[in-house]
Amino acid sequence: MSAPELQLIGVTRLHGDGGGRVTALDQVDLTVEAGELVAVMGPSGSGKSTLLNIAGALDRPSSGQVLVGGEDLTTMPARAVAVLRRRRLGFVFQDLNLIPSLTAVENVALPLELDGISGRVAKKHASEALEAVGIHDLADRFPEEMSGGQQQRAAIARALVGERRLVLADEPTGALDSTTGDAVLQVLRQRCDDGAAGLLVTHEARHAAWADRVVFLRDGKVVDSTGISASAESLLSTGA
Repeated sequence: MSAPELQLIGVTRLHGDGGGRVTALDQVDLTVEAGELVAVMGPSGSGKSTLLNIAGALDRPSSGQVLVGGEDLTTMPARAVAVLRRRRLGFVFQDLNLIPSLTAVENVALPLELDGISGRVAKKHASEALEAVGIHDLADRFPEEMSGGQQQRAAIARALVGERRLVLADEPTGALDSTTGDAVLQVLRQRCDDGAAGLLVTHEARHAAWADRVVFLRDGKVVDSTGISASAESLLSTGA
């Protein structure tokens, strides 16, 4: 039996020192299998983004283990972590992080080229990813020539390009209208149905409905991991 694509074991993340110390995550356990899309919900400050950053090796836990494809990121050298992150993980950030001087297709192809894939092959895969999110006709436009929603789609295409086995998305539909947002979530859902694993941070229950399972965080702790229970919906609606 193959290892889960993502496994967090007893992960704690502390910020600050002494009396100003804050516990962003508190003994979090989480497993995401290949083919599974898991949504993470919770009030502001509950630890959602910290969880995503640690899952993607953009931050290290204060204690606990983070395994991607069975490999323990917490014990790997920094160079090996960077290679694994580039080859196996795809990210969709809230601020998109598109490079202004590159066209849409060049932005999407960049991770593949950095991994040594030829420019011609990388752009072919990038074009396919742009087509999957519905903006193939904008391949030669620069970010400033695209709307916010179009830029969001380009960022999602970059996260999905190539053979990414784990896709991490932080509010990926934030700049999109509901119709376009649903189309983007359908692309993420399809990638998971094709065998990738997905971790989606969202504050909207209708977006979480695309997931197989919901993890609800509060004060850095998992308080619901089987779906949006009545208690979790109550917490979310009240912003508690």
